[in-house]
Amino acid sequence: MAAAASSSAFRIVHAVCSHDCPDSCGVRVTVDGEGRAVKVQGDPTHPVTQGFLCGKVAKYLDRVYAPERILYPLKRKDGVAKGPLPRGREHEAFERVSWDEALDAIAARLKATAEEFGPESILPYSYAGTIGVLGYGSMDRRFFHRLGGSQLDRTICAEAGGVAWNLVYGKKFGTPTEDVRLAKLIVAWGANIHGNNIHLWPMIEQARRNGARLIVIDPYTTRTAALADWHISIRPGTDGALALGMMHVILREGLEDRAYIDQHTHGFDELAERVSAYTPERVAAWTGMTAAEVEQLARAYATTRPAMLRLNYGVQRGENGGTAVRAIAMLPALTGAWKVRGGGAQLSTSGAFAWDKKAVERPDLALASPLGRLARTVNMSQLGLALNAEEADTGVLSGGPAVRALFVYNSNPGAVAPNHNDVVKGLQKPGLFTVVHDLFFTDTTDYADYVLPATTFLEHTDIQGAYGHYFVQLSQQAIEPPGAARPNVWLFGQLARRMGFTEACFRDTPEEMIAQSLALGPDGFSSNPNMENVSMEALKREGHVPLAFHREPETRPFLPYTEGPFATPSGKIEFASEALAARGADPLPGFVPPAESRWGKDAARFPLEFLSRKADNYMNTTFAHLEGHRRMEARTRQKLEMHPADAGVRGIADGDAVRVWNGRGALQLTALVNGSVPAGVVAARLDWAKLHPGGANVNALTSERLTDLGGGATFYSTLVEVEKAKDNDGTRAGKTEES
Repeated sequence: MAAAASSSAFRIVHAVCSHDCPDSCGVRVTVDGEGRAVKVQGDPTHPVTQGFLCGKVAKYLDRVYAPERILYPLKRKDGVAKGPLPRGREHEAFERVSWDEALDAIAARLKATAEEFGPESILPYSYAGTIGVLGYGSMDRRFFHRLGGSQLDRTICAEAGGVAWNLVYGKKFGTPTEDVRLAKLIVAWGANIHGNNIHLWPMIEQARRNGARLIVIDPYTTRTAALADWHISIRPGTDGALALGMMHVILREGLEDRAYIDQHTHGFDELAERVSAYTPERVAAWTGMTAAEVEQLARAYATTRPAMLRLNYGVQRGENGGTAVRAIAMLPALTGAWKVRGGGAQLSTSGAFAWDKKAVERPDLALASPLGRLARTVNMSQLGLALNAEEADTGVLSGGPAVRALFVYNSNPGAVAPNHNDVVKGLQKPGLFTVVHDLFFTDTTDYADYVLPATTFLEHTDIQGAYGHYFVQLSQQAIEPPGAARPNVWLFGQLARRMGFTEACFRDTPEEMIAQSLALGPDGFSSNPNMENVSMEALKREGHVPLAFHREPETRPFLPYTEGPFATPSGKIEFASEALAARGADPLPGFVPPAESRWGKDAARFPLEFLSRKADNYMNTTFAHLEGHRRMEARTRQKLEMHPADAGVRGIADGDAVRVWNGRGALQLTALVNGSVPAGVVAARLDWAKLHPGGANVNALTSERLTDLGGGATFYSTLVEVEKAKDNDGTRAGKTEES
């Protein structure tokens, strides 16, 4: 808990930004004598944070002390139907209740649901609203394991890419962020570093001052692409083809590192045969590049030392996204880029953090549930299908009961889940009991029976790793939660007791759970791999502690994938995947155009490829309702970005109101004809549905089709058509007031 506040002195508390970002910044919170946070700033001693915060979190106290924040448990008023509520008037649909009343009622309803329909009819829905170890998944997992509730396959963001990377390398390691300053070539592939990885940018700028080049591969002209030495505006979903084409050129011209390949890789001969078919001319026809550009890129990458590839998760949000990530991930193994400090690649560093998840999440509790086993798993990327499925559906519900209760926390599925209209239909299903734990009224709380007040990262204690660096950090509680807000650990511990679960683990404190996650030994140090130098004493004293292999980066730099064996079936980096071969799948990467793309059967009806982009100044939909953040996003908010050629043939001018639609839904937006996308592609940004005209956001257009690997969401494999919007009298509408 927070230390007692002095009546006059200020104090500084070390916390960690727990929002879904690779940077996982160390944060210094200044608290006044009244216990109020008055300042947040980046930790200047953290080698990656370097004393500054992104524009989103620099304004974090606007979120903490927002006047519209939910501070007390709320129950839907009798007779008030579920559905979209006017912004600012959501409270009119609810009445305030005590925590005891809310928890007792929720527990009673969950018990009754489990008894009548089976515990698997209860579905948790959460993701990375917080990525702290405890906040992301600890007491909640214990609760649902013991209850026998359905498990959630958390695939919506990173699973396809993560599975793909691990098929090649076994675990997710990457080039240390601090070493990128040493690179001579940096390729940002589907990585908008300025928008969602800003603490990597100073390393890139230092590298460029020393002569490095920055190449950005992205269909959209992101902030990062606008600053690149070369922006390759590739067509959506063709990244895998480009990687295979680069391999073709590298092998044709003898630019591979045969010594590294012979020592550390598996399946090279098979890969060489496969990529022989991916000529620059063939690849150019898919990607929109010229054959000469494919060759130029391959030669630049293979002949520059050190060459660093920053691959982000945008690549894997298409139908063939997993295979695309596999192919791209193979490039540094083909050229031996891992051998040189500052070279290699980074998708995620999360594989280096070996938390004791079994101790924290307790899957063994499922044996004590009414099922006596682990429950079925439901894919979160198909929430609409799951909510609308009938009893014993053999597809998304694995033959189990229909979903009768939904418990949402750390997420806003009413906005972020694919196929928004299907999700909303499911949320309105008669008899569905829905609980939402959040800080604000969102698109999802509009459909809740109970809304419970949650905490920010300033208001609870947690421990955290990162997926963009190699530091373990302790986030200490800086202030008391306002009102009756409570963290996930408290909420699910309290619910467990009311459900009659007697296991002692439901009374564990956050400090005890942190110790369990670290597997602290008698000497006070972690026994987890890579964490042997981490202790609570050091974390409390320093705030951040490097993983064991990263303690001496200058004298003993970490060079991933230079010493085997690796955590793959062969013990080597796998160009040909033994795991895929064992499943009867193609062990080698190849390229097949997405079904929902310009090459698909629906392209004649819906000829434009649609990018449902994330906003630069929100975190998914977090921050989207705050006026300061909305002002930062004003230039592109609720706009459809178009190429002049596509706008011209449709009679659309900059500032016109437009209708965007496909077979799943439609959106009303304002045209922004700015050339930020190539011809044949349009883009719009994720926002809250309730803040859009018509009450729908970009996910009204996206599908529940899954990726080729990992069962992820295919947000970027979406086709649409666009027309100038019509007035009520049927005439074409002109420019909007906002334009």
